[in-house]
Amino acid sequence: MSVVSSGLMGTINGSGVANVVTTGQFTIPLMKRFGYSSSFSGGVEATASMGGQIMPPVMGAVAFIMAETINVPYIEIVKAAVIPAILYFFTAFWTVHLVAGREGLVGLPKSQCPDPWAAIKIRWYLLIPLIGLVALLFSGYTPLFSGTVGLGLTVILIFGAASIQGAGHKALRYLFWVLLGIACTGFIKFGVITFFAIIAVLAAFLLMRGRDGDLLRESIASLAEGARHALPVAIACALVGVIIGIINLTGVAAEFGGQVIAIGQDNLLLALFLTMITCLVLGMGIPTIPNYIITSSLAAPILLQLGVPLIVSHMFVFYFGIMADLTPPVALAAFAAAPIAKTTGLKISIQAMRIAIAGFIVPYMAVYSPALMMQDFSSPWEVVYITIKCIIAIILWGVGATGFLFSRVNILERLYVVIAAVFLVWASPVSDQIGGALAVLFLVWHYLRTKRQETRLQQS
Repeated sequence: MSVVSSGLMGTINGSGVANVVTTGQFTIPLMKRFGYSSSFSGGVEATASMGGQIMPPVMGAVAFIMAETINVPYIEIVKAAVIPAILYFFTAFWTVHLVAGREGLVGLPKSQCPDPWAAIKIRWYLLIPLIGLVALLFSGYTPLFSGTVGLGLTVILIFGAASIQGAGHKALRYLFWVLLGIACTGFIKFGVITFFAIIAVLAAFLLMRGRDGDLLRESIASLAEGARHALPVAIACALVGVIIGIINLTGVAAEFGGQVIAIGQDNLLLALFLTMITCLVLGMGIPTIPNYIITSSLAAPILLQLGVPLIVSHMFVFYFGIMADLTPPVALAAFAAAPIAKTTGLKISIQAMRIAIAGFIVPYMAVYSPALMMQDFSSPWEVVYITIKCIIAIILWGVGATGFLFSRVNILERLYVVIAAVFLVWASPVSDQIGGALAVLFLVWHYLRTKRQETRLQQS
């Protein structure tokens, strides 16, 4: 649940560090209470918070910026991001599960777990603005138009709920919402102006009642708060433009790009590694949106000239720009979690890098196998194959990182599974066969050994 809550919050707020501070107040003490170490709890929170930035449909608002920057439909950005994002969170879940098994930790009884479906059943209508926003985006409308509609629907829900509050008859409440829904359908003919007219009518009604002044004041304050949040983004984008101009005018970009391209003609892996280091350095301590703008303007064109598909090249630099907040020495997300977890930021950063291994490996796999981002594939089976290969590699990476699967794993076995995972990551039919064979041998042998140990314990 800690991973889910942090990931969901992180995908909409555009700042992994802010997400750590917000949700970490609840999730980190909760994990520590169940027996996880302070550094591991902080690492899980930092990893999940940064993962929200790569999870569609919002991706910390970068999905919209990327669509505008490279002039591709928004739906293509979502398609490219969805499988790697799922694999990233699968890595976090898998690592948490293995550590729990290694330490003998157990969760809440099922009877004490909250039921999310019950909450949705009661407050389902709160999902309407989100559904409308996503539906419009997937239909090809611009982010600006879709966001305006989503915001309008949100205000209508808030004002509508306040207007009907206190109505005694259930039939009257149903009639009110039906009429309000019919009024909103005027959007089909008259456009967004319909929502503004409905909001004006509801606001006038609330003013006439005279007891909803606090709601209207909070709404105005929310608009002001939204504008204040937009200002840092605008300033950051302006400063990014200055930085990009300086880099281009001084020739740093051309010189660096030329050197990496020259290396990449003979060794693409080394070129990718240098690009990764560049993105990690450029992304240190920078919010998500300017982070992407800087890394994409400097590093993405280099990969494009090396033959990497357009969306894959931008995703590659974006992922490693985001990973900078988990990577020492800066690791802002980890250091933000440190006071809450009551341990050092460096320890949290090391744990976060182990948990977020997919965020470092998947971009490389996508360059060699673009089907992982649903780019340049000949059949759906190609996408299925690379995804299954990634899942197996992640399972092995998790075993190597935590030292546990069905039972504890010694250092030689951990080294063995890491080597098997490396073979699977390497894009070659021969390496896939070797890695698959090594994985199957280990899983069978480890399972049988665990069963023998359990049998001996039962007999003794």
